[in-house]
Amino acid sequence: MLERSRSRRMAMQILYQREITGEGVGAILGTQSYSTEEGEPDDFCKEMVRGVEEHLVEIDSTLSEVSENWAVSRMPLVDRSILRLATYEVLFADDIPPSVAINEAIELAKVYGGEDSSKFVNGVLGKIAERHATHVEKEPANE
Repeated sequence: MLERSRSRRMAMQILYQREITGEGVGAILGTQSYSTEEGEPDDFCKEMVRGVEEHLVEIDSTLSEVSENWAVSRMPLVDRSILRLATYEVLFADDIPPSVAINEAIELAKVYGGEDSSKFVNGVLGKIAERHATHVEKEPANE
């Protein structure tokens, strides 16, 4: 489990770098311009950052809908990177329980975000998980 936490931390850093530089995830991974302080990104990390980039429009739309009085573009860069990563996990990573994604995001926010980041991240992701659970329950079973 610690390995996945490390992978999420690296993924958040790559997404933050994407915000700062404007480079795509593929370019960052291809040129290896990311920090190697914690080693090389593993497959889980790469899957996550590519997934966020692939689903960015839907992720940002979801964030906009649930974050009251906060435009995604106005969110602090670290918080936005953490929220995008966790939202990807909740919406698209079926093998990861939403509670795990949320808890990991809160821990990232405590370490890398501002004073109130962990509360903000928790509130936004709680709403997303709730909406997602309702949506999944309403989907007809594939028979």
